[in-house]
Amino acid sequence: MTDYLKAAPGLVLAALMPLPALAQEAPAEPVTTDEVIVTAQRDNQSQVIRAGELGVLGFKDALDTPFSVKGYNAALILNQQPQTLGQVLENDPSIRTTYGFGNAAEQFVIRGFPLYSDDIALNGLYGVTPRQLVSPELYEQVQVLNGASAFLNGAAPGGTGIGGNVNLVTKRAGDRDLTRVTGNYQGDSHFGGAADVSRRFGEGRWGVRVNGAFRSGDVAIDREFRRNAVVGAALDYRGEAFRAVLDLGYQNVRVRGLRPKVTVTDAIPRVPDADANYAQAYTFSDLRDVFGTVRLEYDVAPDALLYLQAGARDGRENGIYDGLTVTDVVTGAATGSSLDVPLRSNNESIQGGLRVRLASGGISHEVNVGGSWIAGVTRTAFDFRAGYLTNLYDTPQIARTASGFVGGDLDDPFPISRTRLGSAFASDTIGLFDDRLLVTAGLRLQNIVVRNYAYADGSQSDGYDEDAVTPVVGAVFKLSPIVSLFANRIESLAQGPTAPQVSGTLRVVNAGEVFAPFRSVQYEAGGKLSVGPFNASLAAYTTERPLGQVTAAAGDPTAVRFGLFGEQRNRGIELSVDGELSRGLRVIAGGAIQDAKLRDTPGGLNDGNRAPGVPTYLANANVEWDLPFVRGLTATGRLVQTGRQRVDAANTLSIPTWTRVDLGARYVAAVADRPVTFRVAVDNVANERYWASAFDAFSQTLLQGTPRTYKASVSVDF
Repeated sequence: MTDYLKAAPGLVLAALMPLPALAQEAPAEPVTTDEVIVTAQRDNQSQVIRAGELGVLGFKDALDTPFSVKGYNAALILNQQPQTLGQVLENDPSIRTTYGFGNAAEQFVIRGFPLYSDDIALNGLYGVTPRQLVSPELYEQVQVLNGASAFLNGAAPGGTGIGGNVNLVTKRAGDRDLTRVTGNYQGDSHFGGAADVSRRFGEGRWGVRVNGAFRSGDVAIDREFRRNAVVGAALDYRGEAFRAVLDLGYQNVRVRGLRPKVTVTDAIPRVPDADANYAQAYTFSDLRDVFGTVRLEYDVAPDALLYLQAGARDGRENGIYDGLTVTDVVTGAATGSSLDVPLRSNNESIQGGLRVRLASGGISHEVNVGGSWIAGVTRTAFDFRAGYLTNLYDTPQIARTASGFVGGDLDDPFPISRTRLGSAFASDTIGLFDDRLLVTAGLRLQNIVVRNYAYADGSQSDGYDEDAVTPVVGAVFKLSPIVSLFANRIESLAQGPTAPQVSGTLRVVNAGEVFAPFRSVQYEAGGKLSVGPFNASLAAYTTERPLGQVTAAAGDPTAVRFGLFGEQRNRGIELSVDGELSRGLRVIAGGAIQDAKLRDTPGGLNDGNRAPGVPTYLANANVEWDLPFVRGLTATGRLVQTGRQRVDAANTLSIPTWTRVDLGARYVAAVADRPVTFRVAVDNVANERYWASAFDAFSQTLLQGTPRTYKASVSVDF
């Protein structure tokens, strides 16, 4: 596998070389240098797309929907040079990224609720996206739906997505040929390259797109190494009535020496140096995913679409993860923990339906009927190794400690959980007054089957088979072609949580217990504006959900019991703007005020307290300016600010507001009538050190923000 990864860039380029022969077109007319630069500079604009895939409702313009949806384009991904999906979503004023479960697993916090990587959709399908870390190079759009979506997308298989969802749209052949090669660098010594080729042939009916990337080396955090190999391919057919697309992907990621999260008890330690790493050298995460989707569409009539899409993923993970719990905030003295986890997962997903548009007597209808099915099996085991002494500020490197608390077969993990989610849905969007008023109503009948198995011998230990109906009601009223008001009442449906093995340093006495699915209700209202290249949206929402937390275990001071105790109510207001303010000056910005409160907690001890890990407010501003006095030069800047976060349910601990500033530039030149784009950037220019997140489902942990990071890349379009 190592030899293969080293050869990956060459293999990708070799696979792409024959593709130019597929396009049998006449030579293009000569273009001037100015035309090359102007076109390339326009194509390089980082943009927000005010539209997106709304599950069973299909692709919709934001002005026509009673939901908050937007997408970030491929140019933004290329310009900002992110290594992970989380670094793309840093642009969104309603999202922050943390890590979960002690390993290299990005977890997103949307409207104060978690979204696991398991619950990110790929081309509208759950269960198919690579787990833990997602490489952004393969995707044309990263779409964000703020709010609950049990009717739109169905229940998320990982049990999250209450505050919003993310859908990844893979790259496919466009109407213009593309041959692009990119080389890139990130500090400390992380180098890589990418290739992207797109062609249409057969009078434009057939399309092929192949793209891949390889990156390897140490990043800006001391002693943290990352390597990534990713390849994607898409084949599509566009007929008069029939369309089909096949997407395939491969991702292989290795992270060594991941800087861990820090567990705290009764005080907040000072933040270590921005690039400090308190991981043990033997820690690593190996992630390999093979995945794909296929979609078929047939126009059975001019206003009737029959569609079927399916996908699958095969994933393998291995890792040794560590963490530390600070025992003395002055000296940094801490106890360390180490965990070995192999994991194998296989998922299949399918969705199909019929979408029909009707109109009569000045009233229009868009009717959707169909169903979905998701199945998955997870095979895993664990070894909680013996603890050790360490230090947050002066971390000693030690040999791996002895094996400790073992569950399952580490060499050949057997199934620990099986899930099956099925649903049937129906909806109607009624248009009145020439579609100025659009009212959507729908129902989805969902069935969730979960089977958990004992780590000791693989016998079934727990499970459930539950049904639920999740309705939706939403309305959009267009005051004018550029302004709309909207409101919705929609629910989320999530698998009940599974009690963890440990919470912080304490054993969970009911580890492995599975809780029944639960629903959360969301009410949302707002408005949207679209004036030429400028867009804005404002939304207010309230959402409630049962709260998973731990309480003391009776008669055992070294253990706790996990359960659903009380609820968390999140309320907030979100503002988002994007577009061109004046010629050459573009902005992606916004902010959110969040009020997340605990209610009906055990004994009422924490009633009215703020939910841990949910910032009081969020603010983002991303600016691009095409400098009029230097042809082809664009200055870029981004500000990310996150408000105060409580660390514990009792609200005795908190981390302060933090602000990060990123600066950069890109320059487009014409070389032999071909556009060449140079990009440079510095994230966290001031090298601020800060605790970025206190969000964790099971313990009081802190994630440190990334240090100053230098980035550079050059892209050539042939």
